[in-house]
Amino acid sequence: MESTRYDFIIIGAGVAGLTAAQYGARSNLKTLVLENVSSGGQALNIMHLENYPGLYPGIPGSEFIGKMEAQAKDFGAVMQKTQVLSVDKVGPLFTVKTADQTFSSEALLLATGAYPRKLGIPGEDTFAGRGVSYCATCDGPFFRNKRVVVVGGGDSACDEATYLSTLAAEVTLVHRRAQLRAQKAVAERVLRNPKITVRFNTVVKEIRGTQAVESLLLEDTGTGLTSEAAADGVFIFAGSVPRTELVPVLPHDDGGFILTDDRMATPIPGLFCAGDVRSKQFRQVVTAAAEGALAAHSAEKYVRDARSEAYR
Repeated sequence: MESTRYDFIIIGAGVAGLTAAQYGARSNLKTLVLENVSSGGQALNIMHLENYPGLYPGIPGSEFIGKMEAQAKDFGAVMQKTQVLSVDKVGPLFTVKTADQTFSSEALLLATGAYPRKLGIPGEDTFAGRGVSYCATCDGPFFRNKRVVVVGGGDSACDEATYLSTLAAEVTLVHRRAQLRAQKAVAERVLRNPKITVRFNTVVKEIRGTQAVESLLLEDTGTGLTSEAAADGVFIFAGSVPRTELVPVLPHDDGGFILTDDRMATPIPGLFCAGDVRSKQFRQVVTAAAEGALAAHSAEKYVRDARSEAYR
């Protein structure tokens, strides 16, 4: 199968990938973005993006992503919806295979993101789609005037609990630690909300029900005592798992997130990494965008140097 040649291929159309597409195309690199689902990644789940610098008042994550995609296309980036099956490098070129096409490029960006981490407890898989959810923006309207439990204590859990409080009759936030991990403003919003009850030092041991979720078995991490809490739904925000299966040989941290240098470069020449798949301390839309821009800048320099072209 003959390959279609590009200068810069980006796998993943989340915030990092779309930013890199814009910067890559704008610097006159022939740029291709491959994404097997819709653009946006986890940013699509943001109900109200309020902390992106200069974007005020905030807008829905879906609207933000739509503008990013349009911007990248206007600069010349090509978007294609397809599943990437494999990535390889022979000589100076990367080869990216999909179900029906093969592409090649000198520079490649892995911006594949991450997916929600499961709790791994009884009932979680059984009631997936029947009361168990990992996206409040997606499924929250199904629980209007019902009782829901949110599991987690970071920014995502707090943001989603706040959103659910506008729909559900009762929201209980369950967190295994003694204080929330979210940014102070986000955490305080939850603690001040009269519709949200926070249970600290508590973990979910089991999700129970017949046809759908009916209750949760909770355990106090200090005393070991268990109790049952009635619930119609449970929203789980227990971290994320990076999508690294396309290039499993790359070095990673203890959580499986890919390690890079400050240029977003991996040990494989020409291969860069950005966004939620990358190891970092702070995961926000603004950091993903910054990494995408840096990756595209590094990719351009790599391509120009490889061709012995003057770098502008």
